[in-house]
Amino acid sequence: MTKPSATADRFELMETFVRIVDAGNLSAAATQLGTTQPTVSRRLQALERSLGVRLLRRSTHSMTLTEDGQRCLERARELIANWHAFEADLRGAGDEPEGTLRVIAPHAFGQQQLVGPLADYLARHPRVNVEWLLHDRRPDFIAEGIDCAIQVGDIDDQSVVAIRLAEVPRIVVAAPALAARLPATQAPDDLARLPWLAMRPYYRTEVALSAIDGGAQARFPIAPRMSTDSLYALRTAAVTGVGVAIASAWLVADDIAQGRLVHLAPQWRAAPLPVYLVYPQARFYPARLRRFLDVIRAGAVAAFTPQMRVG
Repeated sequence: MTKPSATADRFELMETFVRIVDAGNLSAAATQLGTTQPTVSRRLQALERSLGVRLLRRSTHSMTLTEDGQRCLERARELIANWHAFEADLRGAGDEPEGTLRVIAPHAFGQQQLVGPLADYLARHPRVNVEWLLHDRRPDFIAEGIDCAIQVGDIDDQSVVAIRLAEVPRIVVAAPALAARLPATQAPDDLARLPWLAMRPYYRTEVALSAIDGGAQARFPIAPRMSTDSLYALRTAAVTGVGVAIASAWLVADDIAQGRLVHLAPQWRAAPLPVYLVYPQARFYPARLRRFLDVIRAGAVAAFTPQMRVG
């Protein structure tokens, strides 16, 4: 039986160390790794001896990283991610992509707009499985094992690659009963007098609109009757007449067509929201991720553009 090399041993020790930190304690790490707590403890001690530094401060009730441990954690995450990506890249270089792709998408887009491109990707690559995780937060790619994420809004993280997929037009809508309170020709000042809903990630206590001809700007404060972080909750509240909302045009297109909502002040709109596909920088990318990028970039245009035209 061939004995693993010292390099292979150290790689396992680094993976164990990262799992301990992510799990929060030795017992949880042992459960996730399918081994025992004493084994995990021995691996941690072996890594510390190998590096000649102490990585964790442990007490009965807590565990914290030392300064050396923090530096080691950052490098270990990078090394592990690059190695796994390198392995996957080699396995998929000449063959059909395979394995599991983990993607985070916003709740609204992930339930509706992007399922079509996802289905196209799966049809093209039958040896790939996808974990399609719906979250509206920014992911920790390494700690969570996420390959890529679809994010709405500007990206300010310099450690990731961000590919712009589309822009989401946003318009002002309300139920017909609320719309009936307004004059036939509506201006921002008229909207300010109505009850409002707030979409917390994008506007809370103030509304900013611009004229579609690219000229005038308007701002006014609001005291929302309801605030939410869910596009679907915002839409439902608007349909039931709770208040006026700024909503993604694609989300409310059918409601407007069916008369459940009215497009208010059609000569005005909120700033569009950019949609990005984001993934961590690395030297190697697995074939399953590269193919997904190709499909989602092409599919996003078809998924958004036809349904978001506002006339």
